[in-house]
Amino acid sequence: MKNENERRACEFQLLRYVPDAVRNEYVHIGVILREQGSHEPAEVRFTRDWRRVRCLDPEADTALLENMESELRRRFLEEPDGKLMRLLDESLSLSVQMTAPKAYLAESLPAGMEELMRLYVDPPARERTQRLSGRAAIQAKMRTEFERAGVWDLLRKRIAASQYTRPGDPLRIDVGYRPNGIIRMFHAVSLEPGVEMAKVLAFSAASLRAGVERVEKATLELTAIIEPAAKLGATDAEPEQLAMYRFGVETMEEHQIRVLTTSDLDRVAETARRELRV
Repeated sequence: MKNENERRACEFQLLRYVPDAVRNEYVHIGVILREQGSHEPAEVRFTRDWRRVRCLDPEADTALLENMESELRRRFLEEPDGKLMRLLDESLSLSVQMTAPKAYLAESLPAGMEELMRLYVDPPARERTQRLSGRAAIQAKMRTEFERAGVWDLLRKRIAASQYTRPGDPLRIDVGYRPNGIIRMFHAVSLEPGVEMAKVLAFSAASLRAGVERVEKATLELTAIIEPAAKLGATDAEPEQLAMYRFGVETMEEHQIRVLTTSDLDRVAETARRELRV
């Protein structure tokens, strides 16, 4: 029997985002970790903070990279004994490269993954001092709660509105899923910089709803996730900020958009878990 304090012999590989193969500049975006001699599926994790990727490549499709993580995790679960290189070749894009495997001793796979992410992928402490804000902060919270509920990999991501409205529509809804005859979509709308995001979503709601009914033969429930009022200083002590906040909320609600805050996301994720039968 293996001693609980005995470290496990593992090997890991880093995933790099390389937007230009000629210049060969890259950013580490993820880790693949597996125990040697084990038939358990390899573990994979990508970064949750894409700022370093966007600094290297402002046009980076981070939604594609997030979907790649979900696809790799699914393939590893389906084929734990499959050839790793074949699975990666089938799942990775040309802009993502994998390093050669390196030996690693881990107390456990979760603990090892945390350490490797901290060492190679996560931004250094001096970079983390600039906290996520606005839409990015809401999106990060959405992902955290959906992952905690175990449904993140089951959600549709970056849903193109143009498939329901008309060609050229640039709007992409963050996430969604279809439990039965209804499609639930969730979009991060930050009121921190103003009400423009709220007005854009409100403008799109009717055509998006009609398109979902036409294309999917289903009813759309569109939900905007915003910051709590207090976080933005929208209180009676700041009447102008409070008026702006209320305007954003009411504008969306007038167009039949359900408005929730990040404080509600745990309930949203739990509902998704039940409806997706995870």
